Amino acid sequence: MSAFIDRLKQIRLVRKLVYAFVGIISYPGLTIVNRIKITGTENFENLPRKNVIFVSNHQTYFADVITFLHIFCAVKWGKRNKLGLPYYLLNPYTNVYYVAAEETMKGSLVSKFFMLAGGLTVKRTWIKGTSEVRRGLDPSDTRKIERALSNSWVITFPQGTTRPFAPGRKGTALIIKKNRPVVIPVVINGFWRAFSKRGLAFKKKGSLLTVDFKAPLEIDYEASSEAIIEQIMDAIEQSRKYMMKVPHLAETFQDKPEKFKT
Repeated sequence: MSAFIDRLKQIRLVRKLVYAFVGIISYPGLTIVNRIKITGTENFENLPRKNVIFVSNHQTYFADVITFLHIFCAVKWGKRNKLGLPYYLLNPYTNVYYVAAEETMKGSLVSKFFMLAGGLTVKRTWIKGTSEVRRGLDPSDTRKIERALSNSWVITFPQGTTRPFAPGRKGTALIIKKNRPVVIPVVINGFWRAFSKRGLAFKKKGSLLTVDFKAPLEIDYEASSEAIIEQIMDAIEQSRKYMMKVPHLAETFQDKPEKFKT
């Protein structure tokens, strides 16, 4: 079944139809039920059509990615920092993939359908149980992302979880070291408040959704993976420096620092 879906994803017409369908359903929730503020799309100018990776913090399983796809399509039609009317769905920008947890994308018929929009499933880095244990990098997952980068843009969430200020995965840094892509940091907010974590159901209407695309990072590809992931986490405002600006988290860190260990 997964091989069949992978073949379908390569058919441009199929992906255009999926983008149009998902886009029409999700557009009202982004612009009518809620409000969206987009900044930094001027940083898309002169980007190559391949080997570009967007690294972002993560707040919901689907709404974050769907919003990125809306923005990429709007920019293709000449819009800057706005969506406007969704006529861009008539000819969407489909040269982009997104990284998602394998368990999440197998969860429902909706998630399996959304896989056709360019999902790259990877095995979770964190295993839930009595304690959280970090698994090693799966080579097949790495190759999957590298193949996508060789032809397209890729969206990834280095934390691999919607929990704020979770540590970044070293695998993201290793992929960046090896492939040397253009790295665009993205900071989002408001999605956790507006949407349910596992779908597009509304939690609070009238929320402000913000998406800020920052300038490409100047990365020393010869630096250690630890240094690169630290740079990325700071750029997406999920580092300890930003965590300490949140009063209740700063207090928890002072009392129980072991909760924040990688």
